[in-house]
Amino acid sequence: MSDTEVTTAPRPLLLADGEPAARAWSLDPALRHLNHGSFGAVPRVAQERQHELRAEMESAPVVWFPELPRRLAAARVGLASFLGANPDDLALVPNASAGVSVVYAGLPARDGGEIVVTDHGYGAVTMGAERLARRWGGRVRTARVPLDAGAEQAYEAVAAELSDATGLVVVDQITSATARRMPVELIGAEARRRGIPLLVDGAHAPGLVASPLDGLTCDFWTGNLHKWGCAPRGTAALVARGPLRDGLYPLIDSWGAADPYPDRFDQQGTVDATAQLAAGTALDFIGSTWGWSTARRYMDDLAGYAERIVGAALADLTGADARVDVGMPVPGMRLVRLPDGLADSRVAADALRDRAAAELGVEAAFTSFGGIGYLRLSAHVYNTAEDYEFFAERCVPVLGEWARAAREHRTS
Repeated sequence: MSDTEVTTAPRPLLLADGEPAARAWSLDPALRHLNHGSFGAVPRVAQERQHELRAEMESAPVVWFPELPRRLAAARVGLASFLGANPDDLALVPNASAGVSVVYAGLPARDGGEIVVTDHGYGAVTMGAERLARRWGGRVRTARVPLDAGAEQAYEAVAAELSDATGLVVVDQITSATARRMPVELIGAEARRRGIPLLVDGAHAPGLVASPLDGLTCDFWTGNLHKWGCAPRGTAALVARGPLRDGLYPLIDSWGAADPYPDRFDQQGTVDATAQLAAGTALDFIGSTWGWSTARRYMDDLAGYAERIVGAALADLTGADARVDVGMPVPGMRLVRLPDGLADSRVAADALRDRAAAELGVEAAFTSFGGIGYLRLSAHVYNTAEDYEFFAERCVPVLGEWARAAREHRTS
């Protein structure tokens, strides 16, 4: 749980004209959007910029595509500044998983090499690690990190899996299913001491963390700008440092293949890159309207308030404390435990997500870890306390009914 309990509802953020922040987005008003962390949400101004760019592309494609690498190179400079990265280290990729796949494809073969991951890792990333381990003739070793583990305990769990056979370590900066940080700084220092490449999956970090690369020693880092940064979807960064980056190539070969890293990523044939070109518009909108530090503080205060009231509603329902002791909490996201019978697997969690949207009118993130179901609360500037009060009052009782039905079905 968070270090300090938020007892009062934070005042909602407003636009410059006094209108609610949500007016700057085109989200369906018939739904409560309480899961920004999965797919993000794009402000209208960035959508409009992307539409303008698409119109320009379609009006003169033979002019557009030869000129596109220069425009993407210029866009990288601004995005690198937002992340605190060197533009010469940053390549643009469609999403964090694509950045991970680029690294998996570009690493030199290592006969019998092992890959170390954690049990909090994103499923698609771990599956990719398993495929790479099969190509190497090695295996994946999974570090078991308790949900309530602090930095030192989490670091020790990962370090215990390292050996002379380790060819790569893959660790989340912020975990998806469990909404916690991992001590990537400690792990990075140890990996560097041992000469082991480290890949940091920073999918949730851009926008949620002020400077996600500060103090971080790693060979590769990848993060989504279309989550907390609110960029159009299909916008992510891959940061690579050191000699191994020379082996990284886009997943699609194109005429830029002979260019050095990261320039070779700027030429991808007829791929629609308007999302990447419009990403800066989204980042600048939040920065100029509220300032990113204010936005992050609001998101964290609101998530803390949501944790308190939703957790209290679940506790009243079940008679058990629904709050979760997360060892390294992150801003803007919280976990609360669901009643037994709900989301006890990833498949069940996804089914619950779809049912909640269809029957409760709520987009929410339900996750599973260690056979236990959780509600991952995530907040952005367009959310208000009323969104979570609605969930606590109207949705939690229904979740209780669904949980009872699931338990009865299981024992019948």
